[in-house]
Amino acid sequence: MTVQPGRRERKKAATRQRIADTALRLFLEKGYDAVGIRDVAAEADVAVTTVFSHFAAKEALVFERDADFERRLTGAVTDRAPQEPLVPALRREIEALVRHCSAEGAAPVWHLVDGTPALREYEESMRLRHAESLAAAIAADPGCSRSQTACRTIARFAVDAYALAREAADPQAAVDEIFRMVEAAWEAA
Repeated sequence: MTVQPGRRERKKAATRQRIADTALRLFLEKGYDAVGIRDVAAEADVAVTTVFSHFAAKEALVFERDADFERRLTGAVTDRAPQEPLVPALRREIEALVRHCSAEGAAPVWHLVDGTPALREYEESMRLRHAESLAAAIAADPGCSRSQTACRTIARFAVDAYALAREAADPQAAVDEIFRMVEAAWEAA
């Protein structure tokens, strides 16, 4: 039985989402560098301290699902069926992330990210952090007999796969190609 969040948690989540939605709208309308945290707070009708209680940095406003993506990636390892191989489980999750990142309406956000050095840098650091969390989950898997280096390598390949695929003309074909290499590398390790 799933426990539903309480009223306070729902209100906090709604405030967080309102701040993120407001920030993204302003960034897309005016440009990332033209919008400050005070502008976001005023438009979302919250205090600046409220913005920072939900988001550690201005860049995090664009990547508001960061923690969810990281949980999904590690969950692909930790929550898979007992005898399910690792790479297919990772592939399924990466395909879901690619669908999210290439969904209708996502292109303006990625144009914003690609055109803003601070956001590109933040995205890169986010992917490295996700890869380290994923590598730790892979290495901790009881059925894993690969080295720490192999676990980190596969994690980096998997995390970078969704960034590479979202940039491709045919995201699904890119995932197929990348995961053929990931599977071969994992088997070789």
